[in-house]
Amino acid sequence: MTPSVEQTAADTIKALSMDAVQAANSGHPGMPMGMADLAVVLWGQFIRLDPGQPAWPDRDRFVLSNGHGSMLLYSLLHLMGYPLSLEEIANFRQWGFPTAGHPERELPLGIETTTGPLGQGFGNGVGMAMAEAHLRAVFGPELVDHYTYGFVSDGDLMEGVASEAASLAGHLGLGKLIYIYDDNEISIEGSTGLAFSEDVPARFDAYGWHTVSIDGHDRQAIAEAIREAQSVTDRPTLIAARTHIGHGAPTVQDTADAHGKPLGDEELARTKELMGWELPPFTVPDAAYQFFAQARERGAAAHREWDVRRRQVFDDDPARAELWKAYWNPVAVKVDPLGFEVGASVATRKASGAVINQVAVSMPSLIGGSADLAPSTNTIIDGAGDFAADRPGGRNLRFGVREHAMGAVVNGMVLHGGLRAYGATFLTFSDYMRPSVRLAALMEIPSIWVWTHDSVFLGEDGPTHQPVEHLASLRAMPNMWVLRPGDATETAEAWELVLNRRQGPSAIILTRQGVPVLDRSGAEGLVARGGYVLRPGDDVVLIATGSELHVALGAAELLAPLSVRVVSMPCVEAFLAQDESYRSEVLGVGLPRASIEAAATFGWDRIVGDGGLTIGIDHFGASAPATVLAEQYGFTPEAVASAVSGWLEPSN
Repeated sequence: MTPSVEQTAADTIKALSMDAVQAANSGHPGMPMGMADLAVVLWGQFIRLDPGQPAWPDRDRFVLSNGHGSMLLYSLLHLMGYPLSLEEIANFRQWGFPTAGHPERELPLGIETTTGPLGQGFGNGVGMAMAEAHLRAVFGPELVDHYTYGFVSDGDLMEGVASEAASLAGHLGLGKLIYIYDDNEISIEGSTGLAFSEDVPARFDAYGWHTVSIDGHDRQAIAEAIREAQSVTDRPTLIAARTHIGHGAPTVQDTADAHGKPLGDEELARTKELMGWELPPFTVPDAAYQFFAQARERGAAAHREWDVRRRQVFDDDPARAELWKAYWNPVAVKVDPLGFEVGASVATRKASGAVINQVAVSMPSLIGGSADLAPSTNTIIDGAGDFAADRPGGRNLRFGVREHAMGAVVNGMVLHGGLRAYGATFLTFSDYMRPSVRLAALMEIPSIWVWTHDSVFLGEDGPTHQPVEHLASLRAMPNMWVLRPGDATETAEAWELVLNRRQGPSAIILTRQGVPVLDRSGAEGLVARGGYVLRPGDDVVLIATGSELHVALGAAELLAPLSVRVVSMPCVEAFLAQDESYRSEVLGVGLPRASIEAAATFGWDRIVGDGGLTIGIDHFGASAPATVLAEQYGFTPEAVASAVSGWLEPSN
């Protein structure tokens, strides 16, 4: 009996996935085998993608949150006509090929986000759906009207980030978000029943989602469930699809052995025999290509229709055309210094809030919020309204106490395109966000984090809220830029640097307490270089960040008659990216160097060099007023001057 074209397409996905994992002797064959029927229906009948124009703004978004099943996605992308070859599939998980063990964002190949750390893709998809809802409210459904689809696993739903994101998505009524849950009851250790026995649809019902339960191998039921999900406009949908991991494998189906290792030659051959698959490895039948060619043409046709609508809208409404350009083709951002009075005491978090509101006027794509801390982080855009289920055009995002989800959602909004999103909390709670921050750095996307209450000097809340090791930890992350401005004017320049950085995420680290506005005459614009000379001197160099910058200036005065150079180092990463001649000009050659930062000293040897002095806090803080802590921990001008003098004395 000749198989149907849909069956051939599903079998092709299974065969390619089994072959690739077997060739690599590494990978996860079970999920692609179990979700092949779901993939064929979603991609064959519903999803709108145009491989010829993979960045088309109104395309549907697809997130493979269970990224261990990456061969499912690679098979789909190849069959759909993205530039992913059979040779690249045959070299799955090998050096120099884009078919990594877990999908890594590569939009020209159709990979929307990097997944693998479970739950992160789930949160990204929520962010994408939020971006779609917001942009649809701004521009209308003629220009923005698409779905975010995702495949998710038991492991995704066990992770706390998914729970946080699901709760937020239900609260916001994201009707264009449709997730298909691979309910195969198997994890690495064995049955999910070892640790996971909840009623998942009931949980999502409680979150405010629409839920449907189906047989994940019944293609008619799959199609009906997706159509039902599309008809629900006021809630996201979870389709719980009961599947068999390793579907079709004679001895490993429905076992943990199908999850994370190759089938083996014997099991692979027997599986193909039972499928009636007689083609050599990495061979695709014409029927499978023809099936996905129809899906490709459906997406291309939708793209052409959108282009016609777009031109008509822009012809009829030039203002909307200009607004679209501002969102999707942003120009360089210029931040005004805002005229802070030299000598005034201004917390950098308050200066940041002023900058956000200044920039928001000319940058309508700026959108963001905090984890229930907006009054403290100063991250509200005045008059812009809240993003809500019935008002998705609002620009203030209310994440609730959900830092982990906030990180993944902000990444998803940035990945979607058209928006520049930020998320805010206290610096000590950046630990809750770290997996998302790391993935932003890996994906080289310009997510923005605003982290306030940046040191032990937040005071009485005590060591649970006082960050110590966080700056060093974040600076250790590749492609992550950490900016800790020393006063209000540096804060404005820090925002300008961040908003014009497009190759990775940035964090702006801000004080709770007031710090003096410094006289930076002649140093304007130098924050962009990461570090610069604020006070010239030829005997010793004091290098400081944040609230310790004015302390360094005070210490320099007390160290007279020594000629003390003070270097502001708001962004170590930007400074290290400068050429050697500039770095030498700033730090001097052969001069003794001391760093001053109310945080762990780890990493400062990169700047001060061997034999340099690092003044910091390599212990937890305490609950006390900030002034008391400064005295106790040696961060007064007098204490710093004494430490530097004692350090220099043996060489005098």
